[in-house]
Amino acid sequence: MLTAISNLVIETIKYLGYPGIFLLMTLESVNVPIPSEVIMPFSGFLALQGNLNFWLVALMGTLGNLAGSFFSYFLAEWIIEMRGKSKILSVVISEKHLNKTDIWFKKYGSFSIFIGRIIPIVRTFISLPAGLGKMEIKKFTILTFLGSFIWSLFLTYIGFFLGENWTVIENYFRQMDVIIVAAIVLGIAYWLVKMMKKR
Repeated sequence: MLTAISNLVIETIKYLGYPGIFLLMTLESVNVPIPSEVIMPFSGFLALQGNLNFWLVALMGTLGNLAGSFFSYFLAEWIIEMRGKSKILSVVISEKHLNKTDIWFKKYGSFSIFIGRIIPIVRTFISLPAGLGKMEIKKFTILTFLGSFIWSLFLTYIGFFLGENWTVIENYFRQMDVIIVAAIVLGIAYWLVKMMKKR
């Protein structure tokens, strides 16, 4: 499945160029499992060949991430509005949890959004809690743009530097993804056990 997705990414960029990069990075930021670790390095490789401009590649990746992040942010706001009409949502996302999220983002929001944009897996979903925490949209935009630009530039440079060998980084990022997912699962399990003990 991962191979099929990678092939789809490569073919999309080959045929669409910059719009393809923008589209794929947008989808990645709206929680679609499309790896930026394939999108940007391959585009960097194309920049090395002279088919694309290095800086435009990094910019398109950044703008795509920003567009997708806006979608996730406003989706979270819509979910909050729908809480009053859905018993399931009101239970899953309680007023207490929203207040805690709001307080947490006011205290650590800037750090979490910026750093979250350069951490695999986390970067894909970080916009949702930002929307739930009602983070100031101007601050969210600036920090998302900066974090996304660093990530896009880094991956584009890797592809540009490695050339035809750009695919070797996939294994490293896959291993990193496994570690991060395991940490997230353990964190959620710990939180659930803690909540059950309190009840």
